[in-house]
Amino acid sequence: MERLTYAFYHRHALEVAPELVGKLLVYNGKALRISETEAYCGTADTACHAHKGRTPRTEVLYADAGTVYVYLCYGVHWLMNIITGDAEDPQGVLIRACLEAEGPGKLTRALGITGAQNRANAVTSDQIWIADDGFRCPVRTAPRIGIGYAAPEDQAKPWRFLLDQT
Repeated sequence: MERLTYAFYHRHALEVAPELVGKLLVYNGKALRISETEAYCGTADTACHAHKGRTPRTEVLYADAGTVYVYLCYGVHWLMNIITGDAEDPQGVLIRACLEAEGPGKLTRALGITGAQNRANAVTSDQIWIADDGFRCPVRTAPRIGIGYAAPEDQAKPWRFLLDQT
């Protein structure tokens, strides 16, 4: 099992997101297989948190590739993203589901991931990272979900990537 490197994350979110499907999300020694991701592609993407500008909350999106972005959704669920691409180009990938925990809030709860992991470095951290154990799977695309605030054209983009179990 090999930890993903900086070079893996230092690419566009649309390249990284489908390749994360099938990888293992590891936190404090426990691992879950990623089954669904979504790409968020910078300030022009109205679904991306950085669309409305740089704020204390979105500052992490401008960080270096491999940075973990964890935020509280609806005041209830922690959601985990991995920053991709170049620093200062706000993009990232939401880890939307794992085989053992369907849903972004369920997977963070299953692993115990909270806001305390925000800004961790998945490349160097000894607590949180993503690993490749050689597992390969077919991946299908679908429109992103839960982004009713985004422009219709951004809602329709097939930037959700799912492990295809059909």
